[in-house]
Amino acid sequence: MRAKRRKKKKWLWMITSILTLGLLGVGVYGYSVYHHLKKTADQMHEPIHRMMSEKRKQPVSLKKQTPISILLIGVDERKGDRGRADSLIVLTVNPNKKSVEMVSIPRDTRTEIVGKGKEDKINHSYAFGGVEMTMATVEKFLDIPIDYYIKVNMESFKDIVNAVGGVTVNNSFAFTYEGVTFPKGEITLDGEKALKYSRMRHDDPRGDFGRQDRQKQIIEAVINKGASFSSLANYDELLAAIGKNIKTNLTFEQMKDIQAQYKDARQHIEQLHINGNETKINGIYYLIVPEQERVAVSTKLKNHLEIHSS
Repeated sequence: MRAKRRKKKKWLWMITSILTLGLLGVGVYGYSVYHHLKKTADQMHEPIHRMMSEKRKQPVSLKKQTPISILLIGVDERKGDRGRADSLIVLTVNPNKKSVEMVSIPRDTRTEIVGKGKEDKINHSYAFGGVEMTMATVEKFLDIPIDYYIKVNMESFKDIVNAVGGVTVNNSFAFTYEGVTFPKGEITLDGEKALKYSRMRHDDPRGDFGRQDRQKQIIEAVINKGASFSSLANYDELLAAIGKNIKTNLTFEQMKDIQAQYKDARQHIEQLHINGNETKINGIYYLIVPEQERVAVSTKLKNHLEIHSS
């Protein structure tokens, strides 16, 4: 297991904050912004059937600052197709330790798909059973409770990029993908180009890890622009794009509690990587994660969540 601190990678905490975007500006924009925020939160809210993870002995209390976990699901949904989970990122947030830990689960990781009774690529869990099967599968794989989810539709994420007027990122190497050339260095992208930039994988020497880093770049750039007061002049367009493309089981009240009670956790951010061995089974590519590697990541996340190992 490799752990790497990235102090500048505030995007992983701020992805939760963007759901309450504008609360910092409520004093300036007043009731109008607050009303739009609540309306957007209601539009985004998509509850799940289970009330509490089976891996928790006590329910989460945001007001008492229970350490929590959030599953970020980047999906590639198109018309007539539920799609697969393009990226799976687990965040554990501990306000007592004032820290956040995150781990990206490679999409080709072979594991048991909970509810299907077979092993498959972990990202197929979304195609088989949507958010709930994905949460259950990730829970079993990491052996930790998954309390909340945030699902981002990557196909329509371009609407959010366009709503903030495009984004600027620093590209580490030149490449061409789907007819668009992305030169090395600082580049400015509209929504369509940003989506392609975040999707390329096969020509990246780091494979899935490289793509995950580009996705983080886009998200971070969106949030940096969306959180600025200049962008709030078009907050209605931005919130409309967010409401259409992001779903979560977090309610507006829970978002406000996280914003108020957990914000200091961004003081320390640690990123974990799950490593494995590439192999083919019946002609299909998989990533096989050694049990020792899986347990090491699981144990670290459990300790951060302040729960006992099972």
